[in-house]
Amino acid sequence: MNGKLLDKIRVLDFTHVVMGPSAGLILAELGAEVIHVEPLDGDRTRRMKGFGAGFFSFYNRNKKSLAIDLKSEEGKDIIYKLVKSSDVLLENFGPGTFDRLGFSCKKLRALNEKLVYCSLKGFLEGPYQDRIGMDELIQMMGGLAYMTGKPGEPMRAGTSVMDITGGMFAVIGILSALYKRGQTNKGDYIKASLFESCAWLMGQFMACINEDTKSIQPMPERKLVWPVYQLFKSSDKKKIFIGIVSDKQWQRFCSSFDLKELGSNEKFKSNAGRVEHKDYILDSIIKNIRSRPAEEVINLCQINKIPFAEVKKPSDLLSDRHLIDGDHLYKTELENGHETRLPKLPIRMESLDLKECTPPPKVGEHSISILKSIGYLSEDISRFLSSAIIAGE
Repeated sequence: MNGKLLDKIRVLDFTHVVMGPSAGLILAELGAEVIHVEPLDGDRTRRMKGFGAGFFSFYNRNKKSLAIDLKSEEGKDIIYKLVKSSDVLLENFGPGTFDRLGFSCKKLRALNEKLVYCSLKGFLEGPYQDRIGMDELIQMMGGLAYMTGKPGEPMRAGTSVMDITGGMFAVIGILSALYKRGQTNKGDYIKASLFESCAWLMGQFMACINEDTKSIQPMPERKLVWPVYQLFKSSDKKKIFIGIVSDKQWQRFCSSFDLKELGSNEKFKSNAGRVEHKDYILDSIIKNIRSRPAEEVINLCQINKIPFAEVKKPSDLLSDRHLIDGDHLYKTELENGHETRLPKLPIRMESLDLKECTPPPKVGEHSISILKSIGYLSEDISRFLSSAIIAGE
């Protein structure tokens, strides 16, 4: 095994922003050749600012770029020829747009019956199927924003959680279809979505409603199963989350933080007892931790195996000791040329090599080599370049 699980799998990635590109990125990390098909002037995600400034650099590393005019007849012919040598196609255009361009599943699978065709949309079949879906919109209508914010103040999660989850479900479908193709020699059509992915994440709360007729409260107001499961402030004003979820952890916690009175009290021996006397317990713990600097609190928790977490910002992860020492970050180059570290695919397998990362491609960086790989001659490629059918170097 060469460390590329999807070696010789060619993916045509007609996607932009996050949902589709995240699916393509996962396939690329697993070793597939992922060709990002973009307009002659480049994927619009390249030009995003603010919150979206890093989208292209992160989700399009380890990919190749083919810049092409999809509306031209010659451009379409190039794609039709490329489809014949491809295994997977990804598209996340608005409902019906990709079909109108001439690239429907029916048409492309007639050219290559082994093609696994994956559409990433806002919604699966139903009354909403023609609506445009976006991450934050879906978080609002799917219950996630309600569960994240305070009562009456719905709030989106702090990352593109639905786009990424939808992309992951797409990859699950793609890998399943490739496995099936190994038995039947035929491809499949996959449709992954944002809204139904969000509903799936809300399933645990939907089940709670069936078990308990009381309304499920947002996370800031939720009734906790454990009394010690929250943020505490240290003497140097830093916040540390501590979660005590077993009787043994409770005893270790009381012993290590000099809370022997709490630890020896029979009323607090069980979790049920601690819940009953939650206010009294927390008052003592809050005062205790507030008297100690964060470094001491962290050391006590770590030495005594008490579940804890420092509150960090995304920028803190660039120097996180675990991520660096465990080799969980790639050294890579952003589209603007700056070097940084970015997370690797968060799985490890004996047969998976995650040592190298290629930077996000320049617009049309691989157009010429891709066309050569499917039989186009140099004079054909020169004509495509001069007539703006493709862009490349």
